[in-house]
Amino acid sequence: MLIALLFLLSAGAIYVACEYFVNGVEWFGQKLNLGATATGTVLAAFGTALPESAVTFVAVILGRTPEQRDIGVGAALGGPLALATIAYAVVGLALWMNRRRLQRADHVVRVEHGRLARDQSWFLAIFVVKCGLGLVAFAFKPWLGVLFLVAYALYVWGELKRVDTAPEDEVLEPLKLRPGAADPSLGWVLLQTILALAVIAFASHVFVKQIEAIGIALQLSPHLVALVLSPVATELPETMNALIWVRQGKERLALANISGAMMIQATIPSSLAIFATPWLFDAPLMVAGVLTGVAVIYLWWMFQRGRVDARWIAPVGLLYGVFAAYIAWYYMVRA
Repeated sequence: MLIALLFLLSAGAIYVACEYFVNGVEWFGQKLNLGATATGTVLAAFGTALPESAVTFVAVILGRTPEQRDIGVGAALGGPLALATIAYAVVGLALWMNRRRLQRADHVVRVEHGRLARDQSWFLAIFVVKCGLGLVAFAFKPWLGVLFLVAYALYVWGELKRVDTAPEDEVLEPLKLRPGAADPSLGWVLLQTILALAVIAFASHVFVKQIEAIGIALQLSPHLVALVLSPVATELPETMNALIWVRQGKERLALANISGAMMIQATIPSSLAIFATPWLFDAPLMVAGVLTGVAVIYLWWMFQRGRVDARWIAPVGLLYGVFAAYIAWYYMVRA
């Protein structure tokens, strides 16, 4: 009962905190005069990516056994897969289900298609190199982790250089801590954003622990929990952010947040794992890499066409189901 209660309370806390976070980060982006999309790809993505980056850091840097470090490698591969499948599927489903409330006559996703296609290209190029390194062993591989940090820095620099504005129908709601202020001070904006992020980080930690406890209670393989359930849990803040923004009719910010988080997952946790582990993939990790690549190529194709239907995004989530089924079969056969 306690596990179930903590599971529900932590999930609820993440959702409520994300409501405050997305509101605060939009104001913070405005205060910094950032482009509207850069607010999602850089600020929101960096904030919500902290919990899963912390999971990788603790596992690969502080882990004392090869098994503990393997959890970090699994998180570095499982995170992008969860984002490229489940998070995008949530956006598609949420937009389709809220079309009447948003007074949408069609199912078209209103985003900057070219920019998102470019993000998918960036991610895919980095991800291919990252997976390629997992198939070979050589002495100076750990030093290549620096290249992933440089790649992310270049991505952020490019995002901050681009200027865009929010569509007229995307209204910036009052800051939740100062609902009566037409232009709240930067101090209040930072206070709300940081407090919300702290709650998200703590609640995410509790949520992941309950996922692990549920896995033990159901007698699931630790590898199954680490590769399938934990990535879903650690990517919950991005998914919640996307859900909230879509319900507000701001799918541009929702997809920008997911896209930016994918770039972080492709670089920072991977660099940590490459620094501290042999970074060699077994069959489940290779399958995770292939399915992530398939999802990203599909997303790139949709964005490249210049018109995306919400109903076309939702099926990408099925790829995560394929991965879960494969992992369950793989460890059942090995048992």
